[in-house]
Amino acid sequence: MIRLRPLLVLLVIGALAAGLWWWRVGRGPEVTVVTPSRGTAAEIVYATGSVEPVKWAKVGPIVRGRIIERCRCEGKEVKAGQVLARLDDREARHTQRELEARREQAKRDLDRLVELSARGVAAPQSFERAQTELRQIEALIAAQGERIENYRLVSPMDGTVLREDGEVGEVVDTSAVLYRVGQPHPLRLVAEVNEEDIPRVQRGQVTLIRADAFPERTLEGKVDDITPAGDPVAKTFRVYVGLPDDTPLQIGMSVEANIVAQEKANALLVPAEAVTGGAVFVVENGVAVRRKVETGIKGTRAVEILSGVAVGERVVSPVPSRFAGGRVRAIEKPAEGTK
Repeated sequence: MIRLRPLLVLLVIGALAAGLWWWRVGRGPEVTVVTPSRGTAAEIVYATGSVEPVKWAKVGPIVRGRIIERCRCEGKEVKAGQVLARLDDREARHTQRELEARREQAKRDLDRLVELSARGVAAPQSFERAQTELRQIEALIAAQGERIENYRLVSPMDGTVLREDGEVGEVVDTSAVLYRVGQPHPLRLVAEVNEEDIPRVQRGQVTLIRADAFPERTLEGKVDDITPAGDPVAKTFRVYVGLPDDTPLQIGMSVEANIVAQEKANALLVPAEAVTGGAVFVVENGVAVRRKVETGIKGTRAVEILSGVAVGERVVSPVPSRFAGGRVRAIEKPAEGTK
């Protein structure tokens, strides 16, 4: 009897180890499962953009110069042609006065040749050259007058000065934008859509908009237009989304947009992370079995199931890495939103 006791102890230890192995491994890994639900399936095209007026324009200098005068009219209404700013044009005016002096001299020379021609002293060629020189100088004066006008920045339309930049004394180049003038309403969203998504975007589609300034509000718009040519560098297309008159969005705000490309009510949905390789894992009697499914609309959070899974079945979600099915310990996961 004494010799049998160590053997009995070993048997007890082995049984405990086997039970522990079964508790930890034999029952399979722990996975969360969800039940497919009915809801609205929405195919979304994601985009980012900013808010701008439908009618507006940028105003910048045509020539490089130093600002000597500003209207300081940001937020005020202006008329088309109203002067917004002036650049230092002294050098251009000096050139104009020099040309005017040359014109006076050319006129005197021409008058003298007229008198000499009347007495038969001056050659006809000299008279023609004097006339040509006078016309050339007058053309230079007209062109210089146009250049002087370029030192004035004027409003291109009736509207409101939406923004004013630059200070008196600052030297600005032709690439600078000093004023933005336009109509504060209506507004639109200018969004950039990836080129692989643009075939799904069409005019009239509802667009759900999210802005950091209004985190608790869901704002809407509709696709008004799509630019015919995309940007080959950024690989995006520009989409214009019209906004309602009562939108709280303001000019210049950056937003995220979800364009609803397709929508279907009463669809059978499972979480997007439950579908992998065109299949899902269905848990039956503690065993996860891989099952092929036919999918429909694919959203960012949910996928429509057309066939392969029925209401009431339990589906593994999310699918663990390198998961191949088999015995599992299923934990029910609360159902999420149905859209």
